[in-house]
Amino acid sequence: MACTQHGAGGALRTVKNLPCPPGLPVLGNLFQLAPPKLHLTLEHWAKRYGSPYRVQLGTLPITVWTQADLFQTVMRERPHVYRRIAPMESVLAELGGNGVFSAEGASWAPQRRLVMHALSPSNIKSFFPALAAITERFLVRLREAANAHRTLEMTDELKRYTVDVTSTLAFGEDPHTLERDRGVIQEHLALIPPALMRRVSALFPYWRYFSLPQDRRLARAMASVHEYVDTMIERARRRLSACPGAPPGNLLEAMLLAHDDDGSAVTDEQIAANVLTLLVAGEDTTANAIAWALMYIATDPHLQRRVFDESFDTLGPRSVCPDFDALKRLDLCEAVCSEALRLRPVAAIQTFEPLTEVNVGGVLLPPGTRMFYLTRPCMLDPKNFAQPDEFLPDRWLQHRTAASTPHEQKAYLSFGAGPRVCPGRYLAAVEMRFVISMLTRHFDIELATDPATIKEVSAFTMVPDRMPLTLAVRS
Repeated sequence: MACTQHGAGGALRTVKNLPCPPGLPVLGNLFQLAPPKLHLTLEHWAKRYGSPYRVQLGTLPITVWTQADLFQTVMRERPHVYRRIAPMESVLAELGGNGVFSAEGASWAPQRRLVMHALSPSNIKSFFPALAAITERFLVRLREAANAHRTLEMTDELKRYTVDVTSTLAFGEDPHTLERDRGVIQEHLALIPPALMRRVSALFPYWRYFSLPQDRRLARAMASVHEYVDTMIERARRRLSACPGAPPGNLLEAMLLAHDDDGSAVTDEQIAANVLTLLVAGEDTTANAIAWALMYIATDPHLQRRVFDESFDTLGPRSVCPDFDALKRLDLCEAVCSEALRLRPVAAIQTFEPLTEVNVGGVLLPPGTRMFYLTRPCMLDPKNFAQPDEFLPDRWLQHRTAASTPHEQKAYLSFGAGPRVCPGRYLAAVEMRFVISMLTRHFDIELATDPATIKEVSAFTMVPDRMPLTLAVRS
């Protein structure tokens, strides 16, 4: 038995011993767990029942946890002791997206090495000119909307930016979605996270036997996405054939070269799956994180002025951040996003299951027991962060010197932990600094609705249901 942790003396509890919200006979808590509100429901029950507790999906028990130390331990012991829940891998495999995010076992390591290298700080530094050019194109689009006094659905606008960035960096293909209003790849990608949410949480895979309208829409979207991915792969192969012996210029070319090596463990399916994985993850998570940050900036004039001052001092008369070293001076821009992610974690639920019998915090879990870790409760715990309910971006600046108030970095779970920490976290930080500085340098930002009416939605990631902003060009 693997002794994962830690901290519980006496007799071990079993899953059946854990408290459970009352539900219906046979069905359990099934109808109480609406997918769009899943994280909110589980957080509400965590306040009532403590951690861990249990929910029932029919006869299937799911354990729910909030302790940061246990989360850190589980993440460190992946992939040898724990894996993501099995439906995650099977559902993504059906969609052709079983890449580095969901791959398990021996297939994970070679994919991870390639992705980590492609998204390394040194590669992103060399990518700076292209990133600056994409950000300038984003500025042009936003300025046109501001001059037309058009309210923007900012999450959608940010997804245009992040998919152009991800495609250019990882695949050497800029889809130029910032210049187009219709027929862009995001229209298809947008259907994938909600579909993952529905299918991973389903009691049985109904879509294998009959299709609902939403399944047929997804099938059409996936056909378009795979056609787009196949086209990128074919063009990358042609570039490599035209320059034999040249080093890879991006992740896609590196995967293709690794695939062609003798004894390679990289398959055609893995290449296509990682293209799809990075398109979805690179587009969705960073865009929503920046959108939440902009909500706080737009509703706090003093904070907006401070971010403008930092951005103006760094950018001066230039349209975007002028060089890679200047990015390092935009600490407040990133701190605003870090604080937004603490209060509004895009990855609100992390899912695991043990590969063998384990003792987690004094609870005996058989192999295959589903574990849902809620990331927000520990980030709102006053033992981990001072004034946890307040939006205080300065906490991310002050703790670097001498913090006299709680600031437990290990309780900050927005990017995961351990060997499978988010490989795109550094790129996300760079994009946050680029976009926030550009926006606040050139525009006054206003939220076009009451922030209290913006709802959190579980759609695989946790997203705002809307983020309407108006921009006014600064004189």
